[in-house]
Amino acid sequence: MKHRIVVLGAGYAGAHAAGRLARRLHPGDTRVTLVNADPDFVERIRLHQLAAGQDLPYRPLRDIFAGTPVELLPAWVTGIDAERRTVVLGDREIPYETLVVALGSSTRAEPGRHHVSSRAAALRLRERLSELGPGETVLVVGGGLTAIEASTEIAESRPDLRVRITARRGVGTWLSDKAQQHLQATLSRLSITEVAEQQDAAVTVWTTGFSATPIAAGSGLTVSDVGRIVVDGSMRSVSHPSVYAVGDAASAEGPDGRPMRMCCASAVPMAWRAADAIAERLTGRLAKELPLRYYGQCISLGRRDGILQITTADDEPTSTVVTGRRAARIKEWVCSGAAWNIAYPTMMLPSRRRHIRSAPGAPAGTTGRTGETAGNLR
Repeated sequence: MKHRIVVLGAGYAGAHAAGRLARRLHPGDTRVTLVNADPDFVERIRLHQLAAGQDLPYRPLRDIFAGTPVELLPAWVTGIDAERRTVVLGDREIPYETLVVALGSSTRAEPGRHHVSSRAAALRLRERLSELGPGETVLVVGGGLTAIEASTEIAESRPDLRVRITARRGVGTWLSDKAQQHLQATLSRLSITEVAEQQDAAVTVWTTGFSATPIAAGSGLTVSDVGRIVVDGSMRSVSHPSVYAVGDAASAEGPDGRPMRMCCASAVPMAWRAADAIAERLTGRLAKELPLRYYGQCISLGRRDGILQITTADDEPTSTVVTGRRAARIKEWVCSGAAWNIAYPTMMLPSRRRHIRSAPGAPAGTTGRTGETAGNLR
């Protein structure tokens, strides 16, 4: 029988992991099942554009993975039983031998507040904004990347609205001095006012308080105090060796010892690391545990402006900053590149598909290396 790998979630992390597994492992030995409730891949890092009235292309997962060994299973994940190695999908269960959890995160928005952490939410905000008349107020709560991108996108597309932004620690205060100066100049140019506290508004957009899926906390897996699955350097669960976690669902240690933050820039390297480790272990090789790190932060400020903040490995801003149209073009290239990599999974490296195996003289299911488990090979 084939070794069954189940990937939960088809966002940036899950889709990359599934595609890379299909390129690394021989389809005669493995079965890769990708479970996702939405039939399409959603470009989450562009949802502020969707909310502001721009149309994004639909990217059906069946088209993306057509002709690949990845089997798509449209379903809502309602539970994980790590002891029995099963995933609960409503009223049914499916077994796994290796599991990759990539269920992402959501925004803890207060009742009556809008957010842009899902396509459905972005479309609701888009509809509400279309109902506003000139001079009405939109309040964006938060001072991070999502808040900055959402407020500038809305202000640029609807200059007739009064856009306000509020954050307890200020807006973009972690950026370098040069980047902060450009950000403040852009907010001023777009007539976005930073206010000290929340106030009445026709529409409030909540962009703070991201949380991991609660499914992991009830699965028997070891999770962090915020519900992310604790993993080692190969993205494998520290409590259950058959489970890997990537993206916002994983608590992976960064170069400074803190968990990597929830972002696409962290999710994709985690997905590559997990897929490579799974392939290495299943094919009888030693899984590498290379350190994760940061390189920079790309921030869009509408369609024609942006900031590229180069950072240290532990995410501290450096004095190197790109701003304006050039930064906007770089951000567009990054967003388009991430989507292209997912849209054409068989065109990315590595592409050598290896057979899974047990080491000579070792019991079935092991590689013959201490602590390296290849799963239940049959």
